[in-house]
Amino acid sequence: MKGINVIALILVIVGALNWGLWGFFQFDLVAWIFGGNTTWIARVVYSLVGLAGLWSIGLLSKCCKAVCCSSSCDKGPKDQ
Repeated sequence: MKGINVIALILVIVGALNWGLWGFFQFDLVAWIFGGNTTWIARVVYSLVGLAGLWSIGLLSKCCKAVCCSSSCDKGPKDQ
């Protein structure tokens, strides 16, 4: 599982950098590398980045439990 977490983190970072480049410069790094945003390989990369984002939602809860005590992670904003 550790390997999947590292791959997911790398893909999330790639996606974040790509969105940052798009926001600041309207430059799509993934499309530039793979010859356009509609090529099959670019679509695979975009899909993997999206799946990595979904996977990272689970990592966020694990991270919260590791950083703070589990009882405070389970409380909502009203309970704290």
